[in-house]
Amino acid sequence: MKKIILGLTGASGGVYFLRLAQLLSMQEVELHIIASSNGEKVLQYETGVSLKEQVKLWGGNGAEIVLEDNHNLFSATASGSSGFEAMAIVPCSMSALAMLAHGITETLLTRAADVMLKERRTLVLVPRETPLSTVHLKNMTELSQMGATILPAMPGFYGRPRTMEELVDFIAGKTLDSLGIENTYYKRWEGKYEE
Repeated sequence: MKKIILGLTGASGGVYFLRLAQLLSMQEVELHIIASSNGEKVLQYETGVSLKEQVKLWGGNGAEIVLEDNHNLFSATASGSSGFEAMAIVPCSMSALAMLAHGITETLLTRAADVMLKERRTLVLVPRETPLSTVHLKNMTELSQMGATILPAMPGFYGRPRTMEELVDFIAGKTLDSLGIENTYYKRWEGKYEE
């Protein structure tokens, strides 16, 4: 069973987190969710959803789900020997991005991501900020050079999306791709031009 960590920080874009977590909860995976306190607050503010209540609902979907305490550095997710294969932080705040780029690991979320980097495992960061400052861009470059995948929440329009859900699914599907999970949640480019 694949072991995946899903992080949530205080950037805007909780809808991306909710959809990705829902889709992962329907996979045969062991899913550990780590949220910063601001991540939980922004999620509640933007969507009206309580993370703790939502995790209970996802629990019946098939995945083994663990909601981690962001202050518990004794969690298995804090160690490279626990065998977690991949991690995504969705959305990834510029603050979390900066901490990761400079090795600051004071919380479980940043420590787990740091483990992914040091073990050369899959780390997908979905930043949601605009415009981007030079500092933001430098931090993204640093992390990309360390092996992280930088997957900005910038949905494509070649699939001619008609709803917000389709735009969200584009990012969720691309994130699943980067985590190595096959999916059909977004329309892929077919190399044809239709007038």
